[in-house]
Amino acid sequence: MMVDDQTADDGNLVTRQVVVANENGLHARPAGKLAQHAQSFEANIHIVHEDHEVDAKSILDVLTLAAGPGDRLMIRASGSDAAAAADSLEALFKNKFNG
Repeated sequence: MMVDDQTADDGNLVTRQVVVANENGLHARPAGKLAQHAQSFEANIHIVHEDHEVDAKSILDVLTLAAGPGDRLMIRASGSDAAAAADSLEALFKNKFNG
C-alpha cells in the first residue's frame, strides 16, 4: 500500500490519506489485520472510501469498502491516541500489511 503525503491534524481529529497498493486490494487478510490493529487503540477510527465511511475496528465494515488497488482511502481518528492510531494504520498501508 502506498501512502499519500497529505495529512491533517485538526485538534482532536487526525486524518491520513493512503492509497491501496496491494495487488488484490483490501481483501480479507489485510482488512482483518487493519481491524485488529485499530482495536489496540482507544481512539475512534474510521476509514472513508468515496462516500462510504466505516468503523476501522470492524473487519466486516472494512470489507464493505470494497477498496481495490489504487483506491484512495482516508483514515480519520479522534480521541486521546488519535495521532498514534492514524500513524500506525498509515504504516500498515505503507508496508502493504506485511510485518
